[in-house]
Amino acid sequence: MRRPVAVLLALVVATAALPARAGAEPAARKSVEKTFLIPAEDGYGVGECLSGGPSECGQVVANAWCESQGFASAANYGVAAQDEYTGAIGDAAPVKSAPRPLRITCQD
Repeated sequence: MRRPVAVLLALVVATAALPARAGAEPAARKSVEKTFLIPAEDGYGVGECLSGGPSECGQVVANAWCESQGFASAANYGVAAQDEYTGAIGDAAPVKSAPRPLRITCQD
């Protein structure tokens, strides 16, 4: 006689431990984006694809970069604007002139 009570008690305890949303649709996953700045002269020769505006070559390179960083694909890419990287203060005299870095924004 005690066995059914113990089984019922175990069932009640297990049910109480379930999350309140069990059976409900999962919450919408928040989209994650991250922007990477890459030196224009990185030595791999991909700068031509990424800096020439939207192109098939640029999209392939940007997607590959994002996938190597753990993201699904590239949302945007191109030459970084001056205010997107260190050294953007107009009053400071640059020590040497360097090409602007490339920007790739990755998304999940």
